[in-house]
This record gives sequence, C-alpha cells and structure tokens, in this order.
Amino acid sequence: MKEMTVQATLENIEAVTDFVNAELDRLDCPAHARAQIDIAIDELFGNIARYAYDPQEGPATVRIETQENPQRVILTFTDHGVKYNPLLKEDPELPKKARERSIGGLGIFMVKNMMDDMAYEYKDGMNILSICRIIDQSEKKAH
Repeated sequence: MKEMTVQATLENIEAVTDFVNAELDRLDCPAHARAQIDIAIDELFGNIARYAYDPQEGPATVRIETQENPQRVILTFTDHGVKYNPLLKEDPELPKKARERSIGGLGIFMVKNMMDDMAYEYKDGMNILSICRIIDQSEKKAH
C-alpha cells in the first residue's frame, strides 16, 4: 500500500495520476484498464478539488492498494471536506442521440460503470471513497 497527500487542486490531478501510474507500471497493467483508472482519478480527484473545500483548499489523500487472485487495484480518496456521497447521485437518463444530451453530469456515472466496485463512507469527519478495478491481463490481447 502506498499513499500520497496533496492539496486538493485541479493542478494536482497530474501528480496523483503519475503516482498511481507508477504502481500500475509495476503491475504491468493493460492500457485499457489504465485508461479507465486515469479517467476515474481525473473525475474523482477533480470533484474533490472543485467541491470538497469550496471556496477554500484542503488536503486530499490518495491510497493505492493491490490484491491478488484476482489481481485488483483499489484506490481510496480521502478528504476532510463537505460530506458528500457520490454513490447516492442518481444515474442520468441518457437520450438515444448524443447531441440531445446536456453537457456535464456523467462523470460519476462513467466511473461507476468502468470500475468493478465502489464504496463510500463518512467517518471521523472524512469522506472516504474507494474504487476497485480488476486487472485482467487478457485485456492486453483484447485491446
């Protein structure tokens, strides 16, 4: 398990992504899974940066854990910001035609659909959001 704590700012999304990708490199993570994890980091850390401490800034911790059988990556995002459970956000109804859809509001929906599991708890004044992605080495051949 490794973790890093940085200020929850949009500018730090890249640092968090690099931190996670260094561990994904060690796991020989397939590109498709890495891309999905990177999108999740962008969305989830971006939401913490935009909303958790608004209008102030505050710290956010990102922890990466790996487990075997099956191989999986678990990312946990922790902040002391405003209590918010993104899993309670209702999934949007998507119109059949993309051009009829309004901009925004799909980030959490996308993450829920790309990850194998998500969990949220509010404990000791902290938002704790975990996502899990199974790393299937056969994805290397599929993509």
